[in-house]
Amino acid sequence: MGAAGSKLEKALGDQFPEGERYFGLENFGNTCYCNSVLQALYFCVPFREQLIEYYSNNKNPADAEENLLTCLADLFLQISSQKKKTGVLAPKRFVQRLKKQNEIFRSYMHQDAHEFLNYLLNELVDILEKEARAAKSDQEISPKIANGPTNISSNGPHKEPVITWVHKNFQGILTNETRCLRCETVTARDETFLDLSLDIEQNSSITSCLKNFSSTETLNAEDKFFCDKCCSLQEAQKRMKIKRPPQILVIHLKRFKYIEQLGRYKKLSYRVVFPLELKLSNTVEDADAEYSLFAVVVHVGSGPNHGHYVSLVKSHNHWLFFDDENVEMIDESAVQTFFGSAQEYSSNTDHGYILFYERLDAGSSSTS
Repeated sequence: MGAAGSKLEKALGDQFPEGERYFGLENFGNTCYCNSVLQALYFCVPFREQLIEYYSNNKNPADAEENLLTCLADLFLQISSQKKKTGVLAPKRFVQRLKKQNEIFRSYMHQDAHEFLNYLLNELVDILEKEARAAKSDQEISPKIANGPTNISSNGPHKEPVITWVHKNFQGILTNETRCLRCETVTARDETFLDLSLDIEQNSSITSCLKNFSSTETLNAEDKFFCDKCCSLQEAQKRMKIKRPPQILVIHLKRFKYIEQLGRYKKLSYRVVFPLELKLSNTVEDADAEYSLFAVVVHVGSGPNHGHYVSLVKSHNHWLFFDDENVEMIDESAVQTFFGSAQEYSSNTDHGYILFYERLDAGSSSTS
């Protein structure tokens, strides 16, 4: 990597961003799924900064039980505090912790990058929520000891939802609207999401996939809806809308589809155009939220059970290509070579799989 590192430094020259670090990550036998996602998250600048800040504020040697959150923070801190501008690091502690905690990731089989991202974000949320609740109960216990018992509700402690900094970055809200076709009553149910999984079609775009995601579906025959107002099963129309878009919009393209006739999963190499700038129209709140693409996790390979993951990352207006230990600069126009294949059988097997968009607030972006 020494040569590649110096090559990257030469390519950037005077434009090498002040204080930024570009480090490849060592592969421990099929850990490319992990490396590609870690690079995308590292260049999600608000997330990286909040993670490092959290870690520096909560470092307590007496209470040194490590978890995925501390291992991830330690790795990000290690990258950002390197003296050299480029090089290679081994995310050994993080990978060991991941395998210790979840047996899915223990084997040397091909893993799914989206499954890993999903697991990681939910695990970070769990750790932060537990800590917040523990801190809250500590605060509630200490005054009680001094001032005698206080009123405790007979239903036990009420679990209020904890909004962590992971939620503030990635969480959006979907609303599921169902309209009874008999009485016209609309029932809306909100649900949160940390990423959106979209069905894909050949020669389509993210915008059309999002339109399909929000399209109206009629519930009839065996799928009738129980209407509370009619007190019976009725035909209804159902649609899913994005109620509140997140700061960081993570889109997972469902490239692996179970084919009934084959009795196995197949990779869909469909061409799905993902723009550098994305406008989310048709959201309930925040009309026309605008986003800028800053990372893409790419699946390389023709099938779901083998292959390789790499990532493309935008940092300070430059695009970089991360392939485990190797890091190189690429031209922005190269991003479109990862849209997919217009024909079913193509030699190109490098396809965008997970897309990371950052919300543009009044035209400025923290990853630019």
